[in-house]
Amino acid sequence: MSDQKPAGSLKVVGLGPGPDAWLTPEAASAVAEATDLVGYIPYVARCPEKPGQIRHASDNRVELDRARQAIDLARAGRHVAVVSGGDPGVFAMAAAVIEAIDADPVPIDYGFSVLPGISAMQAAAARLGAPLGGDFCAISLSDNLKPWAVIEKRLRAASEGDFVMAFYNPASKARPDGIHDAFRLLRRLKAATTPVAFARAVGRTDEHLTLTTLGEADPGLADMSTLVVIGSSLTRFVDKGGQRLMLTPRSVEMAG
Repeated sequence: MSDQKPAGSLKVVGLGPGPDAWLTPEAASAVAEATDLVGYIPYVARCPEKPGQIRHASDNRVELDRARQAIDLARAGRHVAVVSGGDPGVFAMAAAVIEAIDADPVPIDYGFSVLPGISAMQAAAARLGAPLGGDFCAISLSDNLKPWAVIEKRLRAASEGDFVMAFYNPASKARPDGIHDAFRLLRRLKAATTPVAFARAVGRTDEHLTLTTLGEADPGLADMSTLVVIGSSLTRFVDKGGQRLMLTPRSVEMAG
Protein backbone atom coordinates (compact mmCIF):
# COMPACT_ATOMS: atom_id res chain seq x y z
CA MET A 1 0.00 0.00 0.00
CA SER A 2 1.51 3.34 -1.09
CA ASP A 3 1.89 6.13 1.43
CA GLN A 4 2.20 8.70 -1.36
CA LYS A 5 0.07 11.78 -0.69
CA PRO A 6 -2.68 12.55 -3.21
CA ALA A 7 -1.86 15.27 -5.71
CA GLY A 8 -3.18 18.66 -4.65
CA SER A 9 -4.10 21.62 -6.79
CA LEU A 10 -3.69 25.37 -6.74
CA LYS A 11 -6.05 27.66 -8.62
CA VAL A 12 -5.73 31.44 -8.68
CA VAL A 13 -9.31 32.61 -8.99
CA GLY A 14 -10.68 35.97 -10.15
CA LEU A 15 -13.81 36.94 -8.22
CA GLY A 16 -14.62 39.92 -10.41
CA PRO A 17 -15.43 43.41 -9.09
CA GLY A 18 -18.07 42.29 -6.61
CA PRO A 19 -21.55 41.36 -7.87
CA ASP A 20 -22.38 37.65 -8.04
CA ALA A 21 -23.58 38.17 -11.62
CA TRP A 22 -20.02 39.07 -12.61
CA LEU A 23 -18.50 35.91 -11.13
CA THR A 24 -17.81 33.34 -13.84
CA PRO A 25 -19.26 29.82 -13.42
CA GLU A 26 -15.70 28.45 -13.60
CA ALA A 27 -14.58 30.67 -10.71
CA ALA A 28 -17.66 29.86 -8.65
CA SER A 29 -17.03 26.12 -9.09
CA ALA A 30 -13.38 26.47 -8.10
CA VAL A 31 -14.30 28.32 -4.90
CA ALA A 32 -17.01 25.76 -4.04
CA GLU A 33 -14.75 22.77 -4.67
CA ALA A 34 -11.69 24.07 -2.81
CA THR A 35 -10.66 22.51 0.49
CA ASP A 36 -8.86 25.74 1.35
CA LEU A 37 -9.42 29.39 0.47
CA VAL A 38 -6.42 31.71 0.61
CA GLY A 39 -6.64 35.46 0.11
CA TYR A 40 -6.95 39.03 1.29
CA ILE A 41 -9.49 39.29 4.12
CA PRO A 42 -12.29 41.11 2.18
CA TYR A 43 -11.99 38.75 -0.79
CA VAL A 44 -12.22 35.63 1.35
CA ALA A 45 -15.23 37.18 3.10
CA ARG A 46 -17.01 37.46 -0.27
CA CYS A 47 -16.96 33.68 -0.71
CA PRO A 48 -19.90 31.63 0.62
CA GLU A 49 -19.20 29.60 3.75
CA LYS A 50 -18.84 25.87 3.13
CA PRO A 51 -18.70 23.19 5.84
CA GLY A 52 -15.24 21.70 6.14
CA GLN A 53 -13.58 24.34 3.97
CA ILE A 54 -10.67 26.09 5.69
CA ARG A 55 -10.31 29.84 5.14
CA HIS A 56 -6.84 31.42 5.33
CA ALA A 57 -7.44 35.18 5.28
CA SER A 58 -4.57 37.65 5.59
CA ASP A 59 -3.60 41.29 5.21
CA ASN A 60 -3.12 42.95 1.83
CA ARG A 61 0.65 43.45 2.14
CA VAL A 62 1.68 39.82 2.48
CA GLU A 63 1.07 38.63 -1.07
CA LEU A 64 4.22 36.50 -1.34
CA ASP A 65 3.68 34.94 2.08
CA ARG A 66 0.13 34.13 1.00
CA ALA A 67 1.40 32.60 -2.24
CA ARG A 68 3.95 30.44 -0.41
CA GLN A 69 1.27 29.24 1.99
CA ALA A 70 -0.94 28.26 -0.94
CA ILE A 71 1.91 26.31 -2.55
CA ASP A 72 2.63 24.47 0.70
CA LEU A 73 -1.04 23.54 1.06
CA ALA A 74 -1.27 22.30 -2.54
CA ARG A 75 1.90 20.28 -2.13
CA ALA A 76 0.38 18.67 0.97
CA GLY A 77 -2.53 17.43 -1.15
CA ARG A 78 -5.04 20.18 -0.49
CA HIS A 79 -7.17 21.77 -3.22
CA VAL A 80 -6.49 25.47 -2.87
CA ALA A 81 -8.23 28.47 -4.34
CA VAL A 82 -6.28 31.71 -4.04
CA VAL A 83 -9.03 34.29 -4.42
CA SER A 84 -8.36 37.69 -5.93
CA GLY A 85 -10.62 40.61 -6.75
CA GLY A 86 -11.25 41.47 -10.39
CA ASP A 87 -8.96 39.52 -12.70
CA PRO A 88 -6.08 37.79 -10.85
CA GLY A 89 -3.64 38.64 -13.63
CA VAL A 90 -4.18 42.42 -13.44
CA PHE A 91 -2.16 43.88 -10.53
CA ALA A 92 -3.27 40.92 -8.42
CA MET A 93 -2.42 37.50 -7.05
CA ALA A 94 -1.49 35.57 -10.20
CA ALA A 95 1.83 37.42 -10.43
CA ALA A 96 2.60 36.89 -6.73
CA VAL A 97 1.84 33.16 -6.94
CA ILE A 98 3.95 32.66 -10.05
CA GLU A 99 6.80 34.67 -8.49
CA ALA A 100 6.67 32.26 -5.55
CA ILE A 101 6.58 29.28 -7.92
CA ASP A 102 9.60 30.67 -9.75
CA ALA A 103 11.54 31.04 -6.48
CA ASP A 104 10.52 27.59 -5.22
CA PRO A 105 13.43 25.12 -5.56
CA VAL A 106 10.95 22.24 -5.92
CA PRO A 107 9.24 21.76 -9.31
CA ILE A 108 5.46 22.03 -9.54
CA ASP A 109 4.06 18.70 -8.32
CA TYR A 110 0.42 19.76 -8.05
CA GLY A 111 -2.17 21.01 -10.52
CA PHE A 112 -1.86 24.72 -11.25
CA SER A 113 -4.08 27.11 -13.18
CA VAL A 114 -5.21 30.73 -13.29
CA LEU A 115 -8.95 31.38 -13.72
CA PRO A 116 -9.82 34.77 -15.23
CA GLY A 117 -12.30 37.26 -13.84
CA ILE A 118 -13.86 40.52 -14.95
CA SER A 119 -11.34 43.24 -14.17
CA ALA A 120 -12.22 46.59 -12.58
CA MET A 121 -11.12 48.17 -15.85
CA GLN A 122 -13.56 46.08 -17.89
CA ALA A 123 -16.42 46.68 -15.47
CA ALA A 124 -15.84 50.43 -15.39
CA ALA A 125 -15.52 50.61 -19.17
CA ALA A 126 -18.86 48.84 -19.59
CA ARG A 127 -20.57 51.29 -17.26
CA LEU A 128 -19.00 54.27 -19.05
CA GLY A 129 -19.73 53.10 -22.60
CA ALA A 130 -16.64 52.36 -24.70
CA PRO A 131 -13.66 54.33 -23.37
CA LEU A 132 -11.32 51.43 -24.20
CA GLY A 133 -12.50 51.12 -27.80
CA GLY A 134 -9.05 52.17 -29.05
CA ASP A 135 -5.55 51.38 -27.79
CA PHE A 136 -5.24 51.66 -24.01
CA CYS A 137 -2.94 50.84 -21.11
CA ALA A 138 -3.37 50.12 -17.40
CA ILE A 139 -1.09 51.81 -14.87
CA SER A 140 -1.04 51.27 -11.13
CA LEU A 141 -0.35 54.52 -9.27
CA SER A 142 0.82 52.63 -6.20
CA ASP A 143 4.49 53.21 -5.46
CA ASN A 144 4.63 50.43 -2.85
CA LEU A 145 6.39 48.08 -5.27
CA LYS A 146 8.00 50.52 -7.69
CA PRO A 147 9.46 54.04 -7.45
CA TRP A 148 7.31 57.03 -8.34
CA ALA A 149 9.90 57.94 -11.00
CA VAL A 150 8.92 54.77 -12.89
CA ILE A 151 5.24 55.69 -12.70
CA GLU A 152 5.98 59.18 -13.99
CA LYS A 153 8.03 57.75 -16.86
CA ARG A 154 5.14 55.52 -17.87
CA LEU A 155 2.63 58.37 -17.65
CA ARG A 156 4.81 60.39 -20.00
CA ALA A 157 5.19 57.48 -22.41
CA ALA A 158 1.45 56.75 -22.41
CA SER A 159 0.73 60.43 -23.08
CA GLU A 160 3.26 60.52 -25.91
CA GLY A 161 1.69 57.38 -27.42
CA ASP A 162 -1.80 58.87 -27.00
CA PHE A 163 -3.11 55.85 -25.14
CA VAL A 164 -6.27 55.86 -23.09
CA MET A 165 -5.09 55.23 -19.52
CA ALA A 166 -6.81 53.27 -16.77
CA PHE A 167 -5.43 53.99 -13.31
CA TYR A 168 -5.54 51.29 -10.67
CA ASN A 169 -4.78 52.02 -7.00
CA PRO A 170 -5.05 55.77 -7.55
CA ALA A 171 -5.03 56.86 -3.90
CA SER A 172 -5.12 55.50 -0.37
CA LYS A 173 -4.83 56.91 3.13
CA ALA A 174 -1.13 56.09 3.04
CA ARG A 175 -0.71 57.49 -0.51
CA PRO A 176 -2.98 60.54 -0.85
CA ASP A 177 -0.68 62.61 -3.06
CA GLY A 178 0.13 60.38 -6.04
CA ILE A 179 -3.12 60.99 -7.92
CA HIS A 180 -2.63 64.75 -7.55
CA ASP A 181 0.96 64.48 -8.82
CA ALA A 182 -0.25 62.39 -11.77
CA PHE A 183 -2.89 64.95 -12.74
CA ARG A 184 -0.42 67.82 -12.45
CA LEU A 185 1.89 65.99 -14.86
CA LEU A 186 -0.87 65.03 -17.30
CA ARG A 187 -2.19 68.59 -17.40
CA ARG A 188 1.18 69.64 -18.80
CA LEU A 189 1.14 66.87 -21.40
CA LYS A 190 -2.47 66.61 -22.59
CA ALA A 191 -5.29 68.95 -23.57
CA ALA A 192 -7.46 70.31 -20.77
CA THR A 193 -10.53 69.10 -22.69
CA THR A 194 -9.43 65.44 -22.51
CA PRO A 195 -12.37 63.35 -21.18
CA VAL A 196 -11.82 61.83 -17.74
CA ALA A 197 -13.95 59.47 -15.67
CA PHE A 198 -13.89 58.42 -12.03
CA ALA A 199 -15.69 55.07 -11.68
CA ARG A 200 -16.10 54.29 -8.00
CA ALA A 201 -17.37 51.02 -6.50
CA VAL A 202 -18.63 49.77 -9.87
CA GLY A 203 -21.24 47.06 -9.45
CA ARG A 204 -21.84 47.78 -5.79
CA THR A 205 -24.70 49.61 -4.10
CA ASP A 206 -22.57 52.73 -3.64
CA GLU A 207 -21.48 52.87 -7.28
CA HIS A 208 -20.83 56.41 -8.52
CA LEU A 209 -19.60 57.65 -11.90
CA THR A 210 -18.14 61.11 -12.45
CA LEU A 211 -17.51 62.20 -16.05
CA THR A 212 -15.50 65.36 -16.47
CA THR A 213 -12.41 66.73 -18.24
CA LEU A 214 -8.74 66.75 -17.38
CA GLY A 215 -8.83 70.48 -16.77
CA GLU A 216 -11.84 70.39 -14.47
CA ALA A 217 -11.33 67.05 -12.71
CA ASP A 218 -10.91 66.87 -8.95
CA PRO A 219 -8.27 64.19 -8.29
CA GLY A 220 -9.45 64.06 -4.70
CA LEU A 221 -12.47 62.06 -5.85
CA ALA A 222 -10.27 58.97 -6.25
CA ASP A 223 -9.72 56.34 -3.59
CA MET A 224 -8.80 52.66 -3.61
CA SER A 225 -12.31 51.77 -4.79
CA THR A 226 -12.00 54.03 -7.84
CA LEU A 227 -10.88 53.22 -11.37
CA VAL A 228 -9.79 56.41 -13.14
CA VAL A 229 -9.95 56.62 -16.94
CA ILE A 230 -7.99 59.27 -18.83
CA GLY A 231 -9.01 59.58 -22.46
CA SER A 232 -6.84 59.88 -25.55
CA SER A 233 -7.00 62.76 -28.02
CA LEU A 234 -9.76 60.84 -29.84
CA THR A 235 -11.92 60.10 -26.79
CA ARG A 236 -15.15 62.05 -26.59
CA PHE A 237 -18.44 62.16 -24.74
CA VAL A 238 -21.60 61.09 -26.55
CA ASP A 239 -24.81 62.65 -25.19
CA LYS A 240 -27.93 60.89 -26.39
CA GLY A 241 -31.38 60.71 -24.85
CA GLY A 242 -30.23 62.13 -21.54
CA GLN A 243 -27.41 59.62 -21.20
CA ARG A 244 -23.72 60.52 -21.39
CA LEU A 245 -21.37 57.88 -22.75
CA MET A 246 -17.60 57.87 -23.12
CA LEU A 247 -16.26 56.76 -26.52
CA THR A 248 -12.81 56.12 -27.91
CA PRO A 249 -13.31 55.24 -31.61
CA ARG A 250 -11.69 52.13 -33.02
CA SER A 251 -10.38 53.90 -36.12
CA VAL A 252 -7.45 56.31 -36.26
CA GLU A 253 -6.77 58.49 -39.28
CA MET A 254 -3.21 59.45 -40.19
CA ALA A 255 -2.53 63.18 -40.31
CA GLY A 256 -1.72 64.60 -43.76
